[in-house]
Amino acid sequence: MTEIGRLEIALRSARARGSKLLVPYVTGGVADDWTRVISAMSAAGADAIEIGIPFSDPVMDGPTIQEASARSLARGTTPEGIFNELSHLETSVPLIGMTYYNLVFRAGHTRFAQNLAAGGICAAVIPDLPLEESGEWEASSAGAAVETVLLAAPVTPDERLVRIADRARGFIYAVGLMGVTGARGTLASSAAVLAKRLKQITDKPVLIGFGISTPDQAREACEVADGVIVASALMRRYLDGDAPDVIGDRVAELREALDRG
Repeated sequence: MTEIGRLEIALRSARARGSKLLVPYVTGGVADDWTRVISAMSAAGADAIEIGIPFSDPVMDGPTIQEASARSLARGTTPEGIFNELSHLETSVPLIGMTYYNLVFRAGHTRFAQNLAAGGICAAVIPDLPLEESGEWEASSAGAAVETVLLAAPVTPDERLVRIADRARGFIYAVGLMGVTGARGTLASSAAVLAKRLKQITDKPVLIGFGISTPDQAREACEVADGVIVASALMRRYLDGDAPDVIGDRVAELREALDRG
């Protein structure tokens, strides 16, 4: 049996205490104080934090995360720079790196996985790396104690869901709707359907992402799922000028809503 890593241990432990899981997101290097956002999110009750490592063509991301990535790259942000800043950051919650395969391939699987680990990142989401082509990366990441989080979509067939659930580490990222990331006015019905399908075949944590924008939507998603990932709604506020502490307040509102159930 494959050893369970730090992220999955933390999420399973929180779930065992009866808590719904909250994973907010920030784009690395988007502003001078971006690491303060991590600290604020952690203090506000995040169970883990997803950190975007910007890429010039983020094909699965909508306008907000695209804008954040463009701003970060315009500031001269590099993966190495992000890892270096994170290596000096003290935080008690697991950190998850999210990026695209071009950056992984360019660095090399082993080097990229080791760089993630050196930066204190214990898991990775690579949304454009297909399951059939991810074996080499999964082996390299496991060697660096980095858990590979895999994504499942509403149109994923049952047989493929089983394979994703078997190979996913940390948690399973349930893509709540077909399309790109971004805030939505309502929670897509496909989110609950996918979460239910996954919960029927695995005991690994199942978190819904894409389109979770408000505390009410987060609470609704967690009627079936174990937790949520919230990205664009928080990044929009940060891009529009909210200070890290204010972003922390928004995370605290999400935490309160999930704790109320």
